[in-house]
Amino acid sequence: MNNLYDSSDEDEDESYEETPADPRDPGETFLPEDAVYRFDLAGMHRERFAGLPVRELDDGVPSRPDQVAWLVTDETGFGFEDDRDDTALADELDRLLRRVNPAQVTALAVTGHGAANAPRLLAQHARRLTGLRSVFLGYIEREHWEISWIRHGDITPLLEAYPRLERLEVRGSQGLELRPVTHERLKVLRFESGGLPGAVVRAVGASTFPALEHLELWLGVERYGGDTTAADLDGILSGTGLPALKRLGLRDSERQDDVAAAVAAAPVVGRLEELSLGMGALTDRGAEALLSGQPLTHLRVLDLRHHFLSDAMVPRVLDALPEVAVDLDEQQRAEDDGWMYVAVTE
Repeated sequence: MNNLYDSSDEDEDESYEETPADPRDPGETFLPEDAVYRFDLAGMHRERFAGLPVRELDDGVPSRPDQVAWLVTDETGFGFEDDRDDTALADELDRLLRRVNPAQVTALAVTGHGAANAPRLLAQHARRLTGLRSVFLGYIEREHWEISWIRHGDITPLLEAYPRLERLEVRGSQGLELRPVTHERLKVLRFESGGLPGAVVRAVGASTFPALEHLELWLGVERYGGDTTAADLDGILSGTGLPALKRLGLRDSERQDDVAAAVAAAPVVGRLEELSLGMGALTDRGAEALLSGQPLTHLRVLDLRHHFLSDAMVPRVLDALPEVAVDLDEQQRAEDDGWMYVAVTE
């Protein structure tokens, strides 16, 4: 197969309006659940990734291919084990790299019904995609495929093949695997899921990311594979492999009180600028643990949006952290039977 880039085949679209990096780039803040669950508000991910507009090859090749995030498709099957390997990615990468200088491909967003093949197939092109810095696996909105249905495999080969990668975002967690890895350049690592496996969380904690500034985990519920316990967070909360971490999000958990209690005594918290424990089933028990734990007054942002705190606890948290931007929006009420729901599940 001839994969050589041919500049004479480039269909340059001079009418394309190149857009500068988005100052609201969600790599620098915690992503709201609306980016998955409300199509009309999903712009930060549906229309932009890594501060760049997402563009399909059929839209034409702009004069600056490095200023767009290219959308490519992996799995085309509908979720059965025997169609997991139905993928368009090999052909789409071949077509993209014929029309665009591979060195100018800086960002890729992988859509489809899953992205299980993407780490392996992208790794095969690592010697050519020398400028690739940002990858999104599972770039799919709820209107097309539920988050818990998005299939993945072992994403470790992608990190190993691209030592200069700066950003990796993963939506969905069915079949997701990660092995402990050392990566010198990664700055943003985000897992969006309705249930993140504890094995993946432990692997993150056992990894070394010297440059990582933003780590965000949507832990989810056990029904959709989220079997993470507070003990699984030990490696992350120790901060040993995360010396540059500024923003930590441990979110969307049905065990949010246990997570909060673990965070309250965690060594990594002292170096953070922003902390998110939102989107989950946080109650007064978890808030009390935060208030009685180590000081949080050094934080710039404490995101607790979507919570189950009582009317009496809300002002206590605000009064304890007068100089911190505390987000306590979306106060929820437990059902009559005591059941509490997290923001993102299926």
